Amino acid sequence: MTASASPPAETIAVIGLGYVGLPLAVALARHFDVLGFDIDQVRVDELRQGEDRTREIEPDALRVSSLRLSADPADLPGKTVYIVTVPTPVDDKNAPDLGPVRAASRTVGHALRQAPMPQAVVVYESTVYPGVTEDICGPILEQESGLACGRDFFLGYSPERINPGDKVHTVDKITKVVAGQTPDIAARLERIYGKITSGGIHLAPTIKTAEAAKVIENAQRDINIAFVNEIAMIFGKLGISTYDVLEAAGTKWNFLKFQPGLVGGHCIGVDPYYLAHRAEELGHHARIILSGRAINDGMSAYIGEAISARIRPSSNILVLGLTFKEDVPDLRNSKVADLIGSLRRLGHKVSVHDPLADPHEAQHEYGVMLSPRLDQLADFDAVIAAVPHQQYRAINRAELARLVRDGGMVADLKGIWRGQKIPAGRQYWTL
Repeated sequence: MTASASPPAETIAVIGLGYVGLPLAVALARHFDVLGFDIDQVRVDELRQGEDRTREIEPDALRVSSLRLSADPADLPGKTVYIVTVPTPVDDKNAPDLGPVRAASRTVGHALRQAPMPQAVVVYESTVYPGVTEDICGPILEQESGLACGRDFFLGYSPERINPGDKVHTVDKITKVVAGQTPDIAARLERIYGKITSGGIHLAPTIKTAEAAKVIENAQRDINIAFVNEIAMIFGKLGISTYDVLEAAGTKWNFLKFQPGLVGGHCIGVDPYYLAHRAEELGHHARIILSGRAINDGMSAYIGEAISARIRPSSNILVLGLTFKEDVPDLRNSKVADLIGSLRRLGHKVSVHDPLADPHEAQHEYGVMLSPRLDQLADFDAVIAAVPHQQYRAINRAELARLVRDGGMVADLKGIWRGQKIPAGRQYWTL
């Protein structure tokens, strides 16, 4: 009896080398022949030098990786698996912007046309609403390749779960949700992703199920944060510290521990709009989802007005932090930028410091000039701890006394200085 032939070795291309694609490509390259592709030649050149501006992958890990890098679409044909990890933003009306996903699909479709591989699979990791992979991306791939979806090539979906700056829940440790167009394709993707993670694989029954699972993960967090932001507004009117209330309530075993603040970034501040958009197409108005988004999107203006009401007109304010979350350089959809705009519209002069943000990107994206040295700044009417970077958490009482003039205000949005004594003569405010 002849033994059955082993399946051919997979050759993989990861399309998009940002926060999601690069860690995935590096992990896959430990087990497969992997090409990392990005349309940004500068990004590719940096990675070749071992420099990852996202700080997700250490330089040594990049240098020893077998991952090949390219910005040339001519290197894409001939792969057995294509994994798309491009961004899925919203436009200025908060409608889904599928431009990057469509463009990536055209690029992959062209590669499939040039060198069709039997049973090639195109997997999407980008966060989308249910139906995008099969109803939008599939037809684009067919049009560009001249091949039939479900016969000549197949679709898959495996939602990304990258949490920027998180060194614990990395792609090689988390549970990976996987779905395929057919049971055989799902099993194949289970084998591929199973090679890179110790967290196990969850096989979703359909691609739409996997798409829906991803989009509600972030919508759920958004709604919970919106609730805490709303109670922060209520408790502010009562003169109660929200953090004190949460600390007390958190002693109950099943209390969900969320904190108030600005909700930006490329996931929680964006993904709920994808689900709401699809709901509207189906004739359902997503009231809870959109109410949560309205509360969270309005927090920058609320905080700006609350601070402005407590300081003198035309104050000189220092904002600490511009990135969308602590200890990462990611500036995408930063709501701190909205807070800065609110304060300026209220007549205040605002300086900004962030040790991790790229000064050129800050200027390009938000028109914000970053102050280069915190130790050279002093005597502001108000200092706002907007992003709890480690450097700011380490600021002591003497440094606060230097930064904030006598009679000035310390606005501590995330409660990072609640445990220390604020310098005499300065008022302290938090959510």
